[in-house]
Amino acid sequence: MARHGEHQLVGRAREVEVLERLLREVGGGRSRVVVLRGEAGVGKSVLLDHLAGLAGEAGQVASWQVVRAAGVEDEAEFAYSALQRLCAPLLSHLDRLPEVQRDALGVAFGLSAGNPPEMLLVGMAVLGLFAEAAARSPLLCLVDDAQWLDLMSQRILAFVGRRLDAESVALVFAERITDGRKDEGFSGLPDLLLRGLADADARALLDGVLPGPVDARVRDRIVAETGGNPLALLELPRGLSRAELAFGFGGPGAGPLATRLEDGFRRRVDALPDDTRALLLVAAVEPVGDGPLLWRALRLLGIGPEAAAPAEAADLITLGASVRFRHPLVRSAVWRGADAAALRAAHAALAEVTDAERDPDRRAWHRAHAAVGPDEQVAAVLEGSADRALARGGRAAAASFLERAAALTPDPGERARRALAAAAANVAAGLPARVPDLLAAAELGPLDRLQQAHAGRLRAKASSMTDSGKGAVQPLLDAAHRFRDLDPAVARETCLAAFDAAIWAWPHDEGGIRRAAEVARGLAPGDEPAGVFLRALVARTTDGQAAAFPLLAQALRSLTDEEEPSVLWAATNAAAELGDLQAWLDVSERTVRFARTTGTLSVLSTALPYLAGALGHAGRLDEAEGLLAEAAAIEQATGAVTRTASAAMIAAYRGRERPALELLEAMERDGRQRGLGRLLRVAACERAVLHNGLGNYPLAMEAALRGGVHQDLVVHFWTCSELVEAATRAGEPAVAAGACERLADWSRAGTPWALGAHAVAEALTGAPELAEDRYREAVDHYGRGGLGVFETRARLLYGEWLRRRNRRAQARTELRAAYEAATRMGMEGFAERARRELLATGETVRKRTVCAPVLTPQEAQIARLAAAGHPNAEIGAHLFLSPRTVEWHLRKVFAKLGISSRREIDGVLSGP
Repeated sequence: MARHGEHQLVGRAREVEVLERLLREVGGGRSRVVVLRGEAGVGKSVLLDHLAGLAGEAGQVASWQVVRAAGVEDEAEFAYSALQRLCAPLLSHLDRLPEVQRDALGVAFGLSAGNPPEMLLVGMAVLGLFAEAAARSPLLCLVDDAQWLDLMSQRILAFVGRRLDAESVALVFAERITDGRKDEGFSGLPDLLLRGLADADARALLDGVLPGPVDARVRDRIVAETGGNPLALLELPRGLSRAELAFGFGGPGAGPLATRLEDGFRRRVDALPDDTRALLLVAAVEPVGDGPLLWRALRLLGIGPEAAAPAEAADLITLGASVRFRHPLVRSAVWRGADAAALRAAHAALAEVTDAERDPDRRAWHRAHAAVGPDEQVAAVLEGSADRALARGGRAAAASFLERAAALTPDPGERARRALAAAAANVAAGLPARVPDLLAAAELGPLDRLQQAHAGRLRAKASSMTDSGKGAVQPLLDAAHRFRDLDPAVARETCLAAFDAAIWAWPHDEGGIRRAAEVARGLAPGDEPAGVFLRALVARTTDGQAAAFPLLAQALRSLTDEEEPSVLWAATNAAAELGDLQAWLDVSERTVRFARTTGTLSVLSTALPYLAGALGHAGRLDEAEGLLAEAAAIEQATGAVTRTASAAMIAAYRGRERPALELLEAMERDGRQRGLGRLLRVAACERAVLHNGLGNYPLAMEAALRGGVHQDLVVHFWTCSELVEAATRAGEPAVAAGACERLADWSRAGTPWALGAHAVAEALTGAPELAEDRYREAVDHYGRGGLGVFETRARLLYGEWLRRRNRRAQARTELRAAYEAATRMGMEGFAERARRELLATGETVRKRTVCAPVLTPQEAQIARLAAAGHPNAEIGAHLFLSPRTVEWHLRKVFAKLGISSRREIDGVLSGP
């Protein structure tokens, strides 16, 4: 095969140079990741082989470690299978990992027993394993056929690829793309697109394989039809006469290039003796490339070693301790070209020789594919494999085992139960596409009332995963109704989720909130947080906002450290609705801690923006942006899409008009496309914040009026606050007065935020002789509540009021305090407003541009954690970085801040 590799490096000087530079940079102490993308046969595997050869050559980089794995189409259902093969040579470093990561990786790889690990913990363990291995010498990780990786391997390797930084690790994937489409699993990672060879290089490669002289027009036609694909240039002309090359090559109706290549390999396979074809089929079905296992299976089929010679002579396969096909297309050509009986025989032989103790799941999988019809024994074994997959955290793998088990189950009741379990596993894995078909299969069998209710809830959950707005409301309500008498707690939890969907969907589903309240009233009341939150939402819907305040406060008091994160949205919204910023911070910080401790990425990606929102209102905008950057990294790792409300809020307070408007416009497009009316209302509120900060009061009033049409949970009161300020300054006192009345209702919550907002509104709209006291009250309320941005804005409004009454000395005090605070927090628009007002008092003010932070958000997070006394390992676990990357970032922090130790960080960050 080496000669083909040499051939296929023709015309790849640019790609080879890029990869050689990558090795040099990694050898110099950095990490690099690249995804080689291209169609089948374009030379991706050859470049991986070339990289491995370079790493092994003397004079390149000393003592490289090279580990390899490849995705196998028939093994994509086995959780962690490719990842385990890649990591196997590195497991001697396992003991150096933190215990929680070591345990997670041990359970995922089936090396030890324990609780099913979350993906984040396994990802951190793999990141740590790579870093520990690379501490000794640079590490080169090569992953071929990444498009066929099992889901968990794909997600974890993508996560690791996005978190590598200073570990001396090169991670190189080769991924097939078809018709220009690439797998989104590795989106965001640096890639290198491989195209067909230039015409001159393609002709040179073709000349080496054509049978004798060929007319130049024939050569040009072959080059054009192959698009310069190296494998196609080498393989398609094989076995064709000159006449066929001249007149029949690539005629009308030719299919995609990969199909034509596969067809060419299939013709070569069909020309082989029967036993050789059988050998190739067993090798194609056996996904690991285990040579001894292959020969044991072949002996069962009566096939001897002599059958290998024709396949090797045809350059289709290499047989030894490991088995390797010439190209993945050879494997698929053999596999797809076999008849059903031959495939079953191959699987049956492999099942017979696979060790039931050491590898029970592959044995079960082979038995399942060897089954002619329903077989309860095989179905039960597959269900056992699903249980083991779940125990290792492989929900997608469990779903596949259960789905196959259901198909093989003869008893209708058992078949329905297993189909229902497969649907549940798909939901848990975040894969809703298969759920409707599985539920339809389950509902063909006898389901009891509880199973029917579970089916309805799974259908609702799957629906909400693809349509989190209007389309999710009614299915969730129907599911809650079914559970009313069967499991009241589940009914309340499901109804609470329906309320959430309805609130986000309004007005696209105008009756959703009312219907949710009607269903909730028919449920048994509960004293757990979900039950109390549900009663509060019903009260808010039927009796108005103020009626819900006592119940919301009660629900927040009932939360415990052990509380499940399923009530996160309700708890944070309750705290914000009450105006209790401290409760908001407590709930979201608790949830973030839970998610970090357990490695629950799905919870963390939601909790981080909630915490960022609370920090933003506290005036800690830099910290909030750091958390949002972390959430974005998790989105990349998981493929999840989180709502951008917190990011929009931070952008509005920053006051940088163009980037803020771009983000708000994207948020509005997202809201319209996904039917999430709340995104539109939040965007309107943040537009008002932005324009109030910039002094564009008519635009601020227009946005606030648009966003305040509906008395939205939380957002309504925020919008009223913006409307009072905008309408007052825009000369619309009646509009401002109406918003002030609604804020009077909010003040009944009795929290610093609500009281402060009403005090500001009364100062702006009430009797002039009362304004000063109300401004002072507002500053005091906001200060007690830790609401930095609102305290700053209240001081600004108070200073503006004093200046207009010609009380310049007092005005300067308030305006200077507002200016300094806004500048320190990075509220550029409000800082400029304060500066202009100070100038109007006669004070000379040097304009201080709010510069971009010296530290990146990630560096700032690392610096704050280091200043708090956390060691590098803890900081790394907190931010999903290896300790070595943390150390590298700290060196950069010290250099940027001009310090030499952790003890100095706090003083520099806090400022004078």
